[in-house]
Amino acid sequence: MDRVAKLILLRGNSGSGKTTTGKALQRKFGHGTMLISQDVIRREMLFVKDGPNTEAIQLLNELAIYGKKHCNIIILEGILNSKWYKKLFENLFDEFNNEINIACLLSHLFN
Repeated sequence: MDRVAKLILLRGNSGSGKTTTGKALQRKFGHGTMLISQDVIRREMLFVKDGPNTEAIQLLNELAIYGKKHCNIIILEGILNSKWYKKLFENLFDEFNNEINIACLLSHLFN
């Protein structure tokens, strides 16, 4: 039987622990785990603004598909505004056959 890659999607507000959680999961799962950070792709690699139709969407999608072919687990983390990234989510749900683990991290709710 072929290996089935798993996608973990971590979403949340700024400062909610997405990156920290993603890095901890990557260490826990070990080799063969790909961590894709929206901030790294958008701010550092592409140096583009976030918003509708940001250029980062295509690269995030392509990296996730690369991960599906070459890794056991793919972790995609970021604020990932649901309106702006809707097409990305739809593509990934199709690509990963609707088998995506999603965690929404919340912070500062009671402060």
